[in-house]
Amino acid sequence: LLFSGSSNPQLAEAIAKRMKISLGDALVTKFKNEETRIEIRENVRGAEVFVVQSICKAPNGNGVNDALVELLLMIDALRRASAARITAVVPYYGYAKQDKKTKPREPISAKVVANLLKTTGTKRVVTMDLHAAQIQGFFDIPVDNLMAMPTLCNYLKREGLSDDRIVVVSPDAGGVHRAELFAKRLNASLAIVFKRRPQPDVSEVTDIVGDVQGKVAVIVDDMISTGGTLAKAAEAIKARGATSVHTVATHGLFADNAIEVLANSVIERVIVTDTIPILQPAGEKFVQLSIAQTFADAIGRITTNRSVSELFSVEEIKIDANFVEPITVS
Repeated sequence: LLFSGSSNPQLAEAIAKRMKISLGDALVTKFKNEETRIEIRENVRGAEVFVVQSICKAPNGNGVNDALVELLLMIDALRRASAARITAVVPYYGYAKQDKKTKPREPISAKVVANLLKTTGTKRVVTMDLHAAQIQGFFDIPVDNLMAMPTLCNYLKREGLSDDRIVVVSPDAGGVHRAELFAKRLNASLAIVFKRRPQPDVSEVTDIVGDVQGKVAVIVDDMISTGGTLAKAAEAIKARGATSVHTVATHGLFADNAIEVLANSVIERVIVTDTIPILQPAGEKFVQLSIAQTFADAIGRITTNRSVSELFSVEEIKIDANFVEPITVS
């Protein structure tokens, strides 16, 4: 059985469609006092249940914390209704950037969320491209950290962004491994942007290592938040002689005025997946790809006790045009 919260119903519907099932019947709303109300309206006794909910702002205006509470309460309701096993499908794991203390007396919020999910009765978590892979270690239950790379690489290849004319750029030192994987799949070279962060969500480019002169640059990251970092990196890359700059990321948060910032930047295309719904009007520069098939395949493997990791073995990733499903966001 597949249920959905309110944060990303479009993705949940797409996953259900690919699995050739209907979403479970559940009431997800609020009481008059603004408390979250959850009601499971069908029998789940003894069933294996998956709950799809990104921890992000929802199309109905609910915030990140609302999404988290919805997820926790739905899991609790399913557990109390005697579901046999509950898997939280969290395409975007909110609070992932808060995976360590950067100052004294700060919480490690990503760990708190992990604790809450386990405490409410979650037996497994399926997510995608965690901001830091070590977040999996915050859990004492199985975690499947899926990859958007096959979908994103398929699109880039289809658009002709793959060969020695291309340079894949990591926007920071922490993303080098991710960029290396993309570069290998695209037969491209690699460059790294070094930057410093004087304060949260503010960055300054200090250097670029690698040759971008005369090449098409593709900046690869796990998420786009305010867009400021990408815009500055793109300017620096263009100043070093790149002919054009594109960017791909799994999670398009587009916080504050990010869409405006990126629309006015030198970046030619901004490519993301639908782990997070795009809630603002976006122009032709923005491309959103469906990741539903990846989650449908993973859920299918879990229900039949087959390996999920086989889907994402770096050596076994196959290029399949059927993965690429652009969604209109303009």
